[in-house]
Amino acid sequence: MINKEDLGLYIHVPFCVKKCLYCDFISYPYNVSLVKDYVAALLQEMHLYSQLLKPRRKYLTSIFVGGGTPTCLPTVFLSLILNRVGDFFELSPDVEFTMEANPGTFNKEKLNVLLGAGVNRISLGVQACQPRLLAVLGRIHSFNQVLEAFRLARRVGIFNLNLDLIFGIPGQSISDWQYCLQEVAELNPEHLSLYGLQLEEGTPLCRAVNLGELNPCPEEDELEMYLYAREFLMAAGYEQYEISNFARPGKYCRHNLRYWDNRQYLGIGPGAYSYLNNTRFNNTGNLKIYTRKLKAGQLPVESCETITPEIEMAETVFLALRTLKGLNLDDFEKRFGFKVETIYKKQIEKLIRLGLIEKVNNYLRLTSKGLPLANQVFVEFV
Repeated sequence: MINKEDLGLYIHVPFCVKKCLYCDFISYPYNVSLVKDYVAALLQEMHLYSQLLKPRRKYLTSIFVGGGTPTCLPTVFLSLILNRVGDFFELSPDVEFTMEANPGTFNKEKLNVLLGAGVNRISLGVQACQPRLLAVLGRIHSFNQVLEAFRLARRVGIFNLNLDLIFGIPGQSISDWQYCLQEVAELNPEHLSLYGLQLEEGTPLCRAVNLGELNPCPEEDELEMYLYAREFLMAAGYEQYEISNFARPGKYCRHNLRYWDNRQYLGIGPGAYSYLNNTRFNNTGNLKIYTRKLKAGQLPVESCETITPEIEMAETVFLALRTLKGLNLDDFEKRFGFKVETIYKKQIEKLIRLGLIEKVNNYLRLTSKGLPLANQVFVEFV
């Protein structure tokens, strides 16, 4: 009998109808010729990994399809990608199969394709509720389309829905944020992901702020938005299980937990990252190079990094600290053969003294004070 080692699979779909003004992810305008080449290359990449990976390493417990905008693809291409995953990998009977969706490219036909392929979790990119804020972000949908997409998913039996929201948008007031939280909470999704806006260099939104065309959200307002969201959502029955993520009991995102537990995953598609066999590697983000290499039977890997025990220990600590339960001290010692208090004695003592972390029931975790200052904590372990 094969001793299976579960794996998570990420599939990157690098196409959008229109790229959002804040986005620095790898994406291309939708083009049917490019999509055909991409799909052929993606299937070839899955085929190559199905040959390279040992049978026990091809057992998927989570699949996450992201982008880009996966739902901008026509149903024929969506169906081809999703239905072929099972030809190359073994899927757990209770696999968590997530698809990111933009409400502006979501309809019943596509939803039926997703359901037929086994998708059982949908993540809708809402981001904001007010038209002016959606325009600032460059989103192509309206909040009414969010409501329509959510209700459609419910009607066909999707009972694991995530909604993404962004706070700290230029021009966003605290009352705007409170209103949006109330609107989405009324929908009663199983999961909510709340992200502070990052102004990434080179994006149109960042340039607009740098040129003074838009005023950035004040840091104190952004902090108040985050603290309000925590209080509001927990009062509404959600559990905060990670810095940015809230869920109903039993509805934590298993795929993302894999990252925070510092466990292995395979990423396919342009620009996708993988972590296998103590090696982190990433594909080229250049779509032409990606398709050309796979057409020649070569993996499109651009760079690799060997993860030493020292790097793995550091990453295990600060990734676990992203979660509200924190780092299990016994699990760390079992994994590495050392107590975390021995390896990071000075850092831990300093952070406890500052009130940013605490030790509770054999876990090391962020305090309420440390949550909004998490990056200051993480840098201590880098």
